[in-house]
Amino acid sequence: MKIRAALLEAMGAPLPYAQSRPLKIEELDLDPPGPGEILVKIKAAGLCHSDLSTINADRPRPMPMVLGHEAAGVVEQLGDGVTDLVVGDHVVLVFVPSCGHCPSCAEGRPALCEPGAAANVSGKLLLGTQRLRRNGQPVNHHLGCSAFATHATVSRRSVVRITRDLPFDEAALFGCAVLTGVGAVVNTAQVRAGATVAVVGLGGVGLASVLGAVAAGARQVIAVDLSEDKLALAKKLGATHTFNAGATDAIEAIRQASSGGVEYAIEMAGSVRAFELAYKITRRGGMTVTAGLPNPSSLWSMAPVQLVAEERTIKGSYVGTCVPSRDVPRYIDLYMQGRLPVDRLKTGTLALEDINRGFDLLHEGKAVRQVVVF
Repeated sequence: MKIRAALLEAMGAPLPYAQSRPLKIEELDLDPPGPGEILVKIKAAGLCHSDLSTINADRPRPMPMVLGHEAAGVVEQLGDGVTDLVVGDHVVLVFVPSCGHCPSCAEGRPALCEPGAAANVSGKLLLGTQRLRRNGQPVNHHLGCSAFATHATVSRRSVVRITRDLPFDEAALFGCAVLTGVGAVVNTAQVRAGATVAVVGLGGVGLASVLGAVAAGARQVIAVDLSEDKLALAKKLGATHTFNAGATDAIEAIRQASSGGVEYAIEMAGSVRAFELAYKITRRGGMTVTAGLPNPSSLWSMAPVQLVAEERTIKGSYVGTCVPSRDVPRYIDLYMQGRLPVDRLKTGTLALEDINRGFDLLHEGKAVRQVVVF
């Protein structure tokens, strides 16, 4: 079938993207789903820093590629062997497909699925297929989704069925921002009621972590960012304290406010400086969690003796250490009960044709979560 999609020909285009237009809206061919795959009509797709990091070459991927990985839509066709979905089901796309049988999946850690990771790096779907074509030549898939398009053929393992009561432009956020941000708090850090938490970096994922810390019952939720507007939003979302990371005394001020440092510091900015700040505001015996994705060449140095003498923990968090089939419905239920106000992360909606300008706003820190609506 013919689809319209945002195609990235090459990484590293100059800013502003509204002028260089790295994403071209083109007509492509999409093959029908094969065994274990489904065809989804995309209804909404969020703009995320993981897309931006492919555009600017911080996260190299094979080109050309249709971007987009945070999305929701409707099942239109089922491939052979897919028996647990029906046409018309509403689904959220998840950007790490899980095979269900590799060592990580067998341990209950589908976010670390080895075949899923290999497929994502190679620009293919879980079983090694490519369903996108342009003039007969294959086009790569982004994280098994390629959701900046009117339709997507994806692995059954890349979607979670959801209630039909949730608007698509809100449902899309649960596939990445909420899954990663809330999951880093409740799954990776396992924050307990009454704990002290700091979130460093207040993009869509970081603000979702603020929501997660509030929902978990943290008694202190400290929000840290360079943007006063985002700090103000974090306060409205339940943060008890806010600090501008650019202040010369930011670290000492945060440590004072938290009586020597927080028990859990969650870094979501994707920069070494932000991670260093998060580490320095973590108390003795505390945990520093990072879900930011800086350029792979970025390095961080530390004195290992501090880990021993202070019994520190450093943990990475990918996709919020989630089990998508478990966590997406849970978080949606919390949202619909009013306990996880995810809709307040939305900056606005836009058409597919305006996507380059949308990434300018994301790069400039002027948007939290913009959603392409089809």
